[in-house]
Amino acid sequence: MEPVGQPLLLGVSLALTTIVAEASISNTTTSLHNGTSTDSPGDVPVQPVLIGVLVLVLVLILFVLLASYFFRFRRQRKAAVSSNDKKMPNGILEEQEQQRVMLLSRSPSGPKKYFPIPVEHLEDEIRVRSADDCKRFREEFNSLPSGHSQGTFEMANKEENKEKNRYPNILPNDHSRVILSQLDGIPCSDYVNASYIDGYKEKNKFIAAQGPKPETVNDFWRMVWEQKSATIVMLTNLKERKEEKCYQYWPDQGCWMYGNIRVSVEDCIVLVDYTIRKFCIQSQLHDGCKAPRLVTQLHFTSWPDFGVPFTPIGMLKFLKKVKTLNPSHAGPIIVHCSAGVGRTGTFIVIDAIIDMMHTEQKVDVFEFVSRIRNQRPQMVQTDMQYTFIYQALLEYYLYGDTELDVASLEKHLQSLHSPTAPLDKIGLEEEFRKLTNVRIMKENMRTGNLPANMKKARVIQIIPYDFNRVILSMKRGQEYTDYINASFIDGYRQKDYFIATQGPLPHTVEDFWRMVWEWKCHTIVMLTEVQEREQEKCFQYWPADGSVTHGEINIEIKSDTIAEAISVRDFLVTFNQEKKSRLVRQFHFHGWPEIGIPAEGKGMIDLIAAVQKQQQQTGNHPITVHCSAGAGRTGTFIALSNILERVKAEGLLDVFQAVKSLRLQRPHMVQTLEQYEFCYKVVQDFIDIFSDYANFK
Repeated sequence: MEPVGQPLLLGVSLALTTIVAEASISNTTTSLHNGTSTDSPGDVPVQPVLIGVLVLVLVLILFVLLASYFFRFRRQRKAAVSSNDKKMPNGILEEQEQQRVMLLSRSPSGPKKYFPIPVEHLEDEIRVRSADDCKRFREEFNSLPSGHSQGTFEMANKEENKEKNRYPNILPNDHSRVILSQLDGIPCSDYVNASYIDGYKEKNKFIAAQGPKPETVNDFWRMVWEQKSATIVMLTNLKERKEEKCYQYWPDQGCWMYGNIRVSVEDCIVLVDYTIRKFCIQSQLHDGCKAPRLVTQLHFTSWPDFGVPFTPIGMLKFLKKVKTLNPSHAGPIIVHCSAGVGRTGTFIVIDAIIDMMHTEQKVDVFEFVSRIRNQRPQMVQTDMQYTFIYQALLEYYLYGDTELDVASLEKHLQSLHSPTAPLDKIGLEEEFRKLTNVRIMKENMRTGNLPANMKKARVIQIIPYDFNRVILSMKRGQEYTDYINASFIDGYRQKDYFIATQGPLPHTVEDFWRMVWEWKCHTIVMLTEVQEREQEKCFQYWPADGSVTHGEINIEIKSDTIAEAISVRDFLVTFNQEKKSRLVRQFHFHGWPEIGIPAEGKGMIDLIAAVQKQQQQTGNHPITVHCSAGAGRTGTFIALSNILERVKAEGLLDVFQAVKSLRLQRPHMVQTLEQYEFCYKVVQDFIDIFSDYANFK
């Protein structure tokens, strides 16, 4: 590279030469012109003196410029060398630079501290941390120590144990690893990839483990037996994105031997967010059989392949179930995901900090995560998981535990209807008001808000979210034909068990029947009249007799009967293009006015029972439920279906969270205080009717 000063020096040099030459020429010319001699000894010629002075000045200027040039060149060269050295492969200067920066950032105040948050400030603190796309949450998470510097990993890195590790960089510390009994003649058989983890105030409350591999499944069950654990918490699915995350370490039915441990399946209950399996395990070593033990596995199935659960409601419900089912005398709760650090750490931290909230009225996530990372490095693996912990804690703080057992429902209702003080709102009103905290996520309604699709809505505020909208097959060459104003809604045991939709408009009837056909619906629940108060609330989408065709679908009415307040209609639905037919049954409930609620709860109980019976006979495909707009009466029916199902199965109910969960899936579900109160009334009626022989009381 040419130094910057060179052109300048060249220019000065040329200028100097030119001036001297011009002065010389000028002098010669003058002498010749006058014709006189300048050799007279008495005269001092003027021109040579001027030229001498000029040359001296120019030499001084040149010297200053040269000095300036050399100084600048030396500084540039030094900078260039430093820059080039940083690009050298060994990176020595870069490493030193990084160390210097780190030391500067820690001095004089040391590493950044995150102080405990009083619970009353939790909501504000989370709001601040969530700004700028959760920038402060990321900063806080990135300030955590990794935990790698706190111990050694000699046992995990032994050649005999390397194959036992699912991931080569997720290893238990020597000081906190779970040590199995040594098997005769098998070196390193005391090793399993698992670490003891403290709870809030309870030492070694948990064991954080990786998901078993085929070659470690026997060690896993040996650990369960030797540690006297009665509860296993599983936070991964066996496969995610076609990758094995955990080997199935239990039999589907019957019993199986895992080394010297016999495992038999006693029970399996599948719910929407988690599955509960009960095992009987027994050690069968040479010194005779030991007494069998009951082990409960709680398998959380709603953690998505990417990220974290959409809402912490399911996780909090799951955590409460774990606490309820784990016996007080048992050994550590074994918690595992795939690696045993990310989801596993998240679960353990939520459990511990909820205990802290009760005891100290404060939250200190940063300190607790730092502490358990000393026991197992990398616990809580991503900033999303770290943020989710705070979301779960806020959910718990704002709404608490609203779950009831059926025996305490009557007392709860009395307290809800009694003002605690003259100026207070009635409890039920306050409970319903809290549901308004469920924000309508307009940014997730882009498809429904497209101009072409807005014409398909009865009520513009009640449209589906993009993440759970029902998608139809696109008609060739016709844009937006994959859209219908309908949302998938979770049931008590099954995801996407219901389709909540509006009553069809004249121009959306074809879409309605396409949806019923494409999603294999065998059951339609209608909760509105075609006309109410002289206004059309739902286009009559079925023939009064004979048949009618909408697009490619033909609907023929086969029967129409009425009992109590329910019309039952059977339709033969035929997809003309494929010449295939299916029977669809519609339950049309007549006892629900547009404004208000049904006169009594029994009709709703009968309707839900009839729908469930139909579902059992036709294979549990989605149930299409609609009123007029697809939110108020529709939401109340779905809420009651889920609530009553849980009452029958567990003897528990949570009206508040059942409705809150629906509102996260479709806006305005259960629209009025009256509808919300009706949910409680129907549950009370159900308990009164069936209390003599139901299994929940």
